[in-house]
Amino acid sequence: MDNIKQFKNILIIGAGGGIGQAFTQLFLTQGKQVIASVREPEAKKHASLRRLQQSHRDQLSLYTMDITQQESIEQCFSSIASVTDRLHLILNCSGLLHSASVQPEKRLEEANQTQLFESFAVNSIGPLLIARYALPLLRHDEISILATLSARVGSISDNRLGGWYGYRASKAAQNMITKTVAIELKRRSPSSICVGLHPGTVDTGLSKPFQSGVSATQLKTPDESVAHLSKVLDQLQPHDSGKVFAWDGIEIPA
Repeated sequence: MDNIKQFKNILIIGAGGGIGQAFTQLFLTQGKQVIASVREPEAKKHASLRRLQQSHRDQLSLYTMDITQQESIEQCFSSIASVTDRLHLILNCSGLLHSASVQPEKRLEEANQTQLFESFAVNSIGPLLIARYALPLLRHDEISILATLSARVGSISDNRLGGWYGYRASKAAQNMITKTVAIELKRRSPSSICVGLHPGTVDTGLSKPFQSGVSATQLKTPDESVAHLSKVLDQLQPHDSGKVFAWDGIEIPA
């Protein structure tokens, strides 16, 4: 469908991560207007993103959004709405597999409420609230896409290994949210498509502790993953809304 040619204004949420920054760089080279959001724009870890902004002042804007805080999401979209009345692509590249306080559970005894709340806040609740506040900017007469990075382990029917309770469950919930949002968008914003995207195993901080069993041919760089995902985005059609696609364009079962 050549969707990307039609994209003008793009929002990348979680633009400071490996995949988010690779998407940002790709769309800048294509001449798009890009809005990038991160939780703490001034943090040391986002220095490369700030340098990218300085070298593309006319194309790249940097905003604050903490997807675990509803007020932060609302304020960010309110700020965006003050400078544009439409977005053509929203890419939520945020996700939580592990952190200082969260580690994937290998067995039931490791499950705990605090860790589960944190996983669902980032992987499930955040994407739903993003859809809520994004709606006014998606509702226009041009094609618009709301895409969230998902994961194959969020597939219930594809679960063969068990474990990783919080991550699996929160990604499965995210996939249900994608489907449910797509149904509502069909009524309220017919030109919009809502999908989940599985990037594969990518050499980023999210997968770093779990790469030992991944072959060199399976492990992708952020640029490689983004190149594949861009092709998926480019070919999306209205009947694809509500689905989750892997980096190779194959639909992942629920």
